Amino acid sequence: MADPSSYRPKPGQIPDSPGVYKFRDEHRRVIYVGKAKNLRQRVANYFQDLANLHPRTRTMVTTAASVEWTVVSTEVEALQLEYSWIKEFDPRFNVKYRDDKSYPYLAVTLNEDFPRVQVMRGAKKKGVRYFGPYGHAWAIRETVDLMLRVFPVRTCSAGVFKNAARTGRPCLLGYIGKCSAPCVGRVTPEEHRELAEDFCDFMAGRTGTYIRRLEKDMMQAAEEMEYERAARLRDDAEALKRAMEKSAVVLADATDADLIAVAEDELEAALQIFHVRGGRVRGQRGWVTDKVEAVDTSGLVEHALQQLYGEERGDAVPKEVLVPALPEDTEAVSQWLAERRGSQVSLRIPQRGDKKDLMVTVQRNAQQALGLHKTKRASDLTTRSRALEEIAEALGLDTAPLRIECYDISHLQGDDVVASMVVFEDGLARKSEYRRFQIKGFEGQDDVRSMHEVIGRRFKRYLQEKERTGEWEEQPTDTTADGPAPTGPAPAPVPALAPAAEDGEPREDDGRPKRFAYPPQLVVVDGGQPQVAAARRALDELGIDDIAVCGLAKRLEEVWLPGDDDPVVLPRSSEGLYLLQRVRDEAHRFAITYQRAKRAKRIRSSPLDDVSGLGETRKQALIKHFGSVKKLRQATIDEICEVPGIGRRTAESVAAALASTAPAAPAVNTATGEIIEEDDGGSS
Repeated sequence: MADPSSYRPKPGQIPDSPGVYKFRDEHRRVIYVGKAKNLRQRVANYFQDLANLHPRTRTMVTTAASVEWTVVSTEVEALQLEYSWIKEFDPRFNVKYRDDKSYPYLAVTLNEDFPRVQVMRGAKKKGVRYFGPYGHAWAIRETVDLMLRVFPVRTCSAGVFKNAARTGRPCLLGYIGKCSAPCVGRVTPEEHRELAEDFCDFMAGRTGTYIRRLEKDMMQAAEEMEYERAARLRDDAEALKRAMEKSAVVLADATDADLIAVAEDELEAALQIFHVRGGRVRGQRGWVTDKVEAVDTSGLVEHALQQLYGEERGDAVPKEVLVPALPEDTEAVSQWLAERRGSQVSLRIPQRGDKKDLMVTVQRNAQQALGLHKTKRASDLTTRSRALEEIAEALGLDTAPLRIECYDISHLQGDDVVASMVVFEDGLARKSEYRRFQIKGFEGQDDVRSMHEVIGRRFKRYLQEKERTGEWEEQPTDTTADGPAPTGPAPAPVPALAPAAEDGEPREDDGRPKRFAYPPQLVVVDGGQPQVAAARRALDELGIDDIAVCGLAKRLEEVWLPGDDDPVVLPRSSEGLYLLQRVRDEAHRFAITYQRAKRAKRIRSSPLDDVSGLGETRKQALIKHFGSVKKLRQATIDEICEVPGIGRRTAESVAAALASTAPAAPAVNTATGEIIEEDDGGSS
């Protein structure tokens, strides 16, 4: 590890003009490239106290062994040079987007004597016109099949074309009218190229001209009583309309724009882009990248723009680029885009209307892409095995933690405090083992105390189950209260308790394994040192010392161990860290879901909820029949029995429940003495 002060430039040595800088390691490899309006200010920021640097920046400057820079005239030149160097040197600490799949394009090879329409992937070639990208190759083929009726352009390979020219017989598409058969001279090279250019114009969004032309020719043919030709032109127009329907209209003003959205967490970011041409979504693509440098959303957007348009010219750069956050130097980036397009490019954040609504859709796609990427990593057997081994090594465990339990606390400003327990076995979620808890030991907000209560309750159940089944007869343990284990003779086996409903344990012994019967090898808590200490203390109070505990803090994804003053920092690319993140995120999701449901149920609570055997359908029938709970409370048992589906026993239960919750006295307005009438329409 290098000391940054050993290669720090001397004061005044760095110019204060725009430029691009490179950090190199001890082997002279470029590990990071950056640009700056003012080189002196930017580069000096890397040589401050290491404790003040972002962890990723700290890793970069301690890996580097030298820094050098190049002065340029303008900020736009700096942007161009930065892109060129990133492409040339592929520095390890720069954000680089990688495709989450190889997207197919619809390509027209205008660089050939007889242009061909085909599906292409990979790097773009000079002289080829591209449309897309598309999500699936079959979507391209469906569109092309519809359009070949009107634009019968060649689609065959070079070998098929040469063979047809040699034999003087066209292929099947030539016979059925979906190819103009330039191979046998049915059209001249010039006529075939004109067809290909018309095809490109239609795909570029100039659709109305061709449809109106076909409809005009159809009407003229009908007037001249050429009905077969009119029918063919009608079918051609319908085919073009169906091809247009393949891409949805999203913007009514025939906008040409690219919409870019970013979803990110501490370690990775996913980017999605929708290509809108002529108001229609013509293509979609996405990338996923590791956040190997300290970069925010605006920085991710700038890197995306560089890599997306760095090789593009002309119409490939749209008139409008909509982003979730503007780059730090918006003016320079906009000017760079304008130079590549050859005309003005609008770079902005959509604020209202259809464009903002579409941006929400793009953002949702980015979130799903990031989640799918993490799921794919977690589902691979080899990856899971490596992740468990890395966790065991980092935490000093004797064996890989095949069963991991994670706990999280959730509440809304101290109300409806709940906790979740999720279980991962062999690196995969075991949803049947998930549990949820209500915090019962105290009122208010205290995450540390809540964590102590939940861990204590869960492992008390584990000890009770062990004693009940006779698996643990010699070691004495007090399973009825918190506190240290007694040293006297072993107590009698404790019978299985009837659990609280939120804990979800079976209420009778039906031969199946009990819900808290299996201990984990690792307990993960969502939080830092205080939560970890509380969990460890709860286990110690129960005399359990063979279960490891750690915590995962959200801010920097640090792993905390009991009693340690410093966290364990797993490598950014560690599969073990990915697994711990996924376990923690799942516990958080499960806790939030329960907390929201509990809060909603409390808000919608009704006296009828306490009536045993009265389901939601019959409750709604009662309220609908009487109009409100107040009027239902005033009804007799015979009147309640008149409601369809309500028997006498149920009616008696409803009347008893409502009588027990009846208000003691009517509310009175103390200023006027007026009795305030209440109309509780189902909530109380």
